Amino acid sequence: MEQRLDNPFVVGRYVGGAYFCDREEETEMLVRQLRNGRDVALISPRRMGKSGLIHHLFARPEVQEKYNVFFIDIYSCSSLKEMIFLLGNAIYKQLKPRREIWKERFFQIISSFRVGLKMDAQSGLPVFDLGLGDISSPETTLDEIFRFLKESDTPSVLAIDEFQQILKFKEKNVEALLRTHIQQCPNVHWIFAGSQRHLIQGMFLSPNRPFYQSVITTTLHQIPIDKYCDFAIGLFENYGKTIDKEIIEKVYSRYQGYTWYIQMVLNEIFDITISGDVINIGVIDKAVNNILQMQSDNYREQMSLLTTTQKTLLQALAREGEVSDITSVDFVKRNSLSSPATVQSALRRLLSLDIVTRNESIYRITDFFLSQWLRQNI
Repeated sequence: MEQRLDNPFVVGRYVGGAYFCDREEETEMLVRQLRNGRDVALISPRRMGKSGLIHHLFARPEVQEKYNVFFIDIYSCSSLKEMIFLLGNAIYKQLKPRREIWKERFFQIISSFRVGLKMDAQSGLPVFDLGLGDISSPETTLDEIFRFLKESDTPSVLAIDEFQQILKFKEKNVEALLRTHIQQCPNVHWIFAGSQRHLIQGMFLSPNRPFYQSVITTTLHQIPIDKYCDFAIGLFENYGKTIDKEIIEKVYSRYQGYTWYIQMVLNEIFDITISGDVINIGVIDKAVNNILQMQSDNYREQMSLLTTTQKTLLQALAREGEVSDITSVDFVKRNSLSSPATVQSALRRLLSLDIVTRNESIYRITDFFLSQWLRQNI
């Protein structure tokens, strides 16, 4: 039985099916791909719920019973070494509760991880405490990890979130290296999740790339608004609070169905209301202002690291919301920017920092809360 949470609107983690909204069709689709031995590229913007869906899949009994499951998020990685560090730790932590004989096998095969096997000062027992600096030869360690997975008695599912990040690694052969290993490891099923559509599609749909046509490519869209409303209203009711459907619809629409932002606002609305309350529409702005106030110092610090042109461009995007003519003379003039060339230069930097995002030819500030904070502080 799942634990009853103090606040049922969970943000940024998966705690169980009772607090997870819908995604029934998407979960069944992924189960079906696993059953048929197909790897998957899962594409959607950040904070739409990719990682939550993967953890929900991993919690399914038929998946837990048949597979070892591993999840890593490489969004902050800049090298193969960092990715291998995350992967090795994920494998060890997931399989740690197993018998001692398994641990011996782990270190026999992944011998380069033996440097991470240290003695606990208090208990005197061996503990696994690998540091990034302990990985001296990343490709050797990668070979060992794949050998361990290949020789496992149980098939595995390995999900890598923000997979397009490997294109930014300092090593230049990562795509080909991983593809070679994956082809030689048939008992591992892969989920490659990514938020930058053009990069992910380029990796899997371009004939001259190592991963060409190696996966089923699917897009994760917004949860239907009616399903989200039913889910949210039900959670409020379970805690003795009454919220009108109109409020949920307004939050959903304001944040374009992006799961993380909706959950964050509903989390704050839940927090500032008490059992027995009938929640009115005015609570939305109060909740959002509380969130912006909590984030204000972070946003100020983020802005302090940008150039004047970059900040001016962000302010323009905050005012206009979504922009397609971002390098046009008209956009430059009405937002007091110096020239299309300087806009292009600033835009490239903001895109690389993921502060601005592009969908087809439409640009907007990635973080909806940052956009609103900028509008209030222009």
